[in-house]
Amino acid sequence: MIVIIDYHMGNLRSVEKAVEWVGGEVIVSNDVDVIEEADKIILPGVGAFPNGMKNLMELGLVDVLKKQILVHHKPFLGICLGMQLLAKKSYEFGECIGLGLIDAEVVKFSFADQSLRVPHVGWSDICVLKESPFLDGIQTGDDFYFVHSYHMKNNNPKDVVATCRYGFEFTAAIQKDNMFATQFHPEKSQEKGLRLLSQFVMLGSKVNA
Repeated sequence: MIVIIDYHMGNLRSVEKAVEWVGGEVIVSNDVDVIEEADKIILPGVGAFPNGMKNLMELGLVDVLKKQILVHHKPFLGICLGMQLLAKKSYEFGECIGLGLIDAEVVKFSFADQSLRVPHVGWSDICVLKESPFLDGIQTGDDFYFVHSYHMKNNNPKDVVATCRYGFEFTAAIQKDNMFATQFHPEKSQEKGLRLLSQFVMLGSKVNA
């Protein structure tokens, strides 16, 4: 069973439909007991980092997420805001502490080139940096759909499995042990996005840390 975390930050139904399409058994929930029974966990999200952290804390989901990821080593997929929340902190609307599961900060795009609009919206190619079970069948040059004004700056390059260029190279996907996350939206990325979600669905119930 795959649990999609409902922390009131949008686009849950589109992720649910996409995962079901590739054969996943899905429950959308913010019930701690349900999350503890999950085989895999997805944290999607659209919106501001501080609101996301506030909602996770108010719903009592921070501790259960950390336990399932770090102690039980359950496969975890973060999407867009769900990836950013893994970082130590963000500077969106001031400094805000994140889940701290990835050694990274989240910062706003800033360009001298005025032709580069913020937010970064649309289809962009990624560059695959290393092999990952989550990226099996995905290669450099494949394009995915992005919508974001902030991006992750990783302090540990080993965590970065794919990048994208928008003015400069930024982190497009990360993996650390059983944690995988994408800045892009696989549920909106047609064939390649569904391929990625299918790989997540087919993983064993645990990923060795």
